[in-house]
Amino acid sequence: MSHPGHWQPPSISLPPVRSLLSASEERIDAALQNLHTIYCPLRLPTSIAQERPKSASSALKLVDSGYASEDERDDGDVKETEHALEALRADDFERDFALHWLTGLMVRAEELEFSSEETRERIVEDAASLLASFTDPGEEDEPEAMTRNFSFPTSLASEKTIDVFLNDAPLSTTDHTDVGLQSWGASIILSGLMCASPARFGLDKLGDGLSIIELGAGTGLVSLTLAALQAHISKTASSIIATDYHPAVLENLRSNISANFPGLPTPPVQTMLLDWSQFSVPVKPVDILIAADAVYAPEHAVLLRNCATRLLTPDGVFWLIVTVRTHGKFEGIADTVEAAFADQKAPKSVDNKVLRILKTEWVEKRRGIGRGDETGYRLHQIGWAE
Repeated sequence: MSHPGHWQPPSISLPPVRSLLSASEERIDAALQNLHTIYCPLRLPTSIAQERPKSASSALKLVDSGYASEDERDDGDVKETEHALEALRADDFERDFALHWLTGLMVRAEELEFSSEETRERIVEDAASLLASFTDPGEEDEPEAMTRNFSFPTSLASEKTIDVFLNDAPLSTTDHTDVGLQSWGASIILSGLMCASPARFGLDKLGDGLSIIELGAGTGLVSLTLAALQAHISKTASSIIATDYHPAVLENLRSNISANFPGLPTPPVQTMLLDWSQFSVPVKPVDILIAADAVYAPEHAVLLRNCATRLLTPDGVFWLIVTVRTHGKFEGIADTVEAAFADQKAPKSVDNKVLRILKTEWVEKRRGIGRGDETGYRLHQIGWAE
């Protein structure tokens, strides 16, 4: 059996976040392996196990960290080492330190120098796996949610910012379809753009009988932002409906609405269950459709198109922002949107029109927003055309 003491507390082993751009690939690999050894020793990623750098062993030598006794180091007592690791896992400071470092690594992943894109992808996936492990429920622990506060600058004369807070619930370890429990980069970007220039999106008419549906609303950030924006534009309410199909996501969405608009008998955002592939819509077509980062499988763009065909008024507009990822399992997914809306077999309206992309704008990725594998966003303006 190998010596069990090859680990260090995160505050000692991790290279400073500010110096990640100059950290070597080997050192980042060693740091990730160290975190796996501490926090999820039974789930060491295959990539690290197979590609463990030669320098990792020396980089992870045991130091007198306060978690390991002299007796443990002298006689290799496995039980003492396990007790020390348990104490380290329970240390809130070290845990927060590791979370901060992993988040910083994910944010800077696109800027780091790696030997190949495959290595970058592996590093991002290993870091994401570790981040997920911090919210995985243990035998006795419940996963913890996270409250996020957003403050978007606005061009409105009456306000400087539009503020929204919501709950990002922990993702399930067994259900990959509950991604809507988290707020993704595209929804943050789109919310900011809408607050900065409401008229550009036709939102200067909020409250003037305008009707809006958000598809794949997730945590509801975009819909909640629209509702908060509306309160400063008009005294009359628009119809804002946030839709999703996953029960846990809808439950979290309703909680976020209640938290942002407490005590109101009728909140400004309603919710509705909507499955793009099998649905009957109990509402009339709307003026504005919105979807943020709702395309993450090859079939999603076509499903969205067919759904929008039934939900958008003849003069309506569909704002769709998709995340562009150039490597990993989502590589090329953003391109399926153009193909879906250029399809000559797309459903037509009663006056023989089809939904087309009228305009596409490239939106740069912003520091501190989104995952490390995101390179930017495409904002599509979609409407009925010949």
